[in-house]
Amino acid sequence: MVSLAVIPARGGSKRIPKKNIRIFNGKPMIAYSIEAAKSSGVFDRIVVSTDDEEIAVIAKEYGAEVPFVRPEHLSNDFAATTEVIAHCTQFYIDRGETPTEVCCIYATAPLVLPDDLRRGYEIIKTNEWQYVFSATSFGFPIFRSIKTKEDGSVEMFYPEHFKTRSQDLPEAYHDAGQFYWGKPEAWLEGKQIFDKWSTIVLLPRWRVQDIDTMEDWERAEMLYNAINNQKYKDSLNGKL
Repeated sequence: MVSLAVIPARGGSKRIPKKNIRIFNGKPMIAYSIEAAKSSGVFDRIVVSTDDEEIAVIAKEYGAEVPFVRPEHLSNDFAATTEVIAHCTQFYIDRGETPTEVCCIYATAPLVLPDDLRRGYEIIKTNEWQYVFSATSFGFPIFRSIKTKEDGSVEMFYPEHFKTRSQDLPEAYHDAGQFYWGKPEAWLEGKQIFDKWSTIVLLPRWRVQDIDTMEDWERAEMLYNAINNQKYKDSLNGKL
């Protein structure tokens, strides 16, 4: 085996019920991650790790494998993603199909692109990094961020930077919540992703949207439609 895609998709989402298979622009949400993985052309296996029979059926309909039912102790609100990916990695090692790279792709990442998955694959193949994950930049300097207190007043998280010009502050980045390439040993050892052995695939901010609330969901649909409408216009103009 060369590379393994693992899409974690448990059935117990609370804030948006059945989020992983809720219809998003005409298709179950998870379909976008499966299709991006297939279109990237870099995976030998595309596996959905789930404890939910309905998710399993839909995942198979869109071309993913569901070779096991995720154990109960990895299907609760406290199970870490690294543990879920490690479980799937060990499953294939035990079958004699040890992967050389394992990529976690979130089931709720409709803006993920095959090209970005390929970019991450080319980086992880160099063997210089334990993890390669999608990230984007903050739209405002985090060193000038503020918080509110109980009495309604505000204070800076970093008051020492009140007089620092924005252009003199380092740029900060955050997890884009789309995919995480990793070496099998990194997943199995539970290595922290955001650390010195990791690097990023940088995405533009307009192509990143975390989906935890219905407001997030609606924004993601608007972004998806805007991006794909532009692609359609570009194709008509001969730009694609």
